[in-house]
Amino acid sequence: MKQILLAIIVLFSLISCNKSDEIIEKEIIKPAVKKIEFGFKYSDFNVIQDTIKKGDTFGTLLEEQNIGEREIYDIVAKVKDTFDVRTIRINKPFTMLRSKNKKNDLQVFIYQPDALNYYVVDFRDTAIVVYKKTKPITIKRRTIGGVLKESLSETLGNAKIEGALASKISKIYAYSIDFMKLKKGDRFAITFTERFINDSVYDGVEELEASFFEYKGKIIYAFPFAQNPDSDKIEYYDEDGKTLKNFFLKSPIKFSRISSRFSTSRFHPVQHRWKAHKGTDYAAPRGTPITTTAGGVVEQSGFTAGNGNFVKVKHNGTYSTQYLHMSKILVRRGQRVSQGQVIGLVGSTGLATGPHVCYRFWKNGKQVDALRLKLPSGEPMSGRNKDRYIKTITPLKFELDSVANL
Repeated sequence: MKQILLAIIVLFSLISCNKSDEIIEKEIIKPAVKKIEFGFKYSDFNVIQDTIKKGDTFGTLLEEQNIGEREIYDIVAKVKDTFDVRTIRINKPFTMLRSKNKKNDLQVFIYQPDALNYYVVDFRDTAIVVYKKTKPITIKRRTIGGVLKESLSETLGNAKIEGALASKISKIYAYSIDFMKLKKGDRFAITFTERFINDSVYDGVEELEASFFEYKGKIIYAFPFAQNPDSDKIEYYDEDGKTLKNFFLKSPIKFSRISSRFSTSRFHPVQHRWKAHKGTDYAAPRGTPITTTAGGVVEQSGFTAGNGNFVKVKHNGTYSTQYLHMSKILVRRGQRVSQGQVIGLVGSTGLATGPHVCYRFWKNGKQVDALRLKLPSGEPMSGRNKDRYIKTITPLKFELDSVANL
């Protein structure tokens, strides 16, 4: 009997030990997040979110909510001064907030023409309320740097930066850097600001604060500065206050590649004989814009068997440039053009094996190699602004140098 009692006590002890060792996991139920958007608590409504489809109008959307034609006409008339319903466009988002009762009446209509702005038409009161609002914008500052592992566009894309920044940078450095010649391993650093809607939705680059790129072994900085504090005119300067803006752009095409250089003897791919090639060929897809590298007057515009469609621009008494093999000419003889203006489109007219532009350069009536020529610079910073400029850029330069380990 004692043995049986002892066995029962041991059994209960084992069971008790197992229970004490058992890990009990409780499911933690997090309270549901009450979504508030456009100033409305979604939990108070039946919510419909959709985009404008082909054939949709403000009127047809309201008709689907059992609102009659006469009432729609009155609504459109009441909101027109703030919200022109004719501006509704396909694929733009809209939201309808309906009552939770059996009637399921439309309470609020919200239309978003873009990521930042929205219109609200509020039907809840006797008098319809309509207004336009802009979502709050947060500006965040960011500095990146290191070495290029691919092209500038790909490098920025991998850093989740919108492509517009690459375009902006190429314009700033258009007089100083030929981005086709940047190499893997070249160092760079960029400080810029970005916009975020509601502190979370990325809305692109706001402005470039500072940058540098290594080009042909030299570090070239760019800092924005207004010499006149009362003016909005911004120019870009290097660390010594020298302007980056030169008389000529480095290339007539953005983000292309050099397929053939200036040479006194080159085997012609069409004529199959050795002859001088007095220009620089930039290969690019057909239709790529060709820009004049400096301002001036169109001296010639037309077609020849060798040049194909071409344009020649006289810049002053010393310099002229010519652009060959265009698929289309966009300027006429005698027309004044500004630096960077599109004057034609890349093609393969004339003696050409593929789409490219042959860029030719004259100095004092003689054809020269534009890539080897030392070209005139823009105006330097005036002395009275130099101290203010250096004081402004010193912390920016330190930040760039630090992130790129210069």
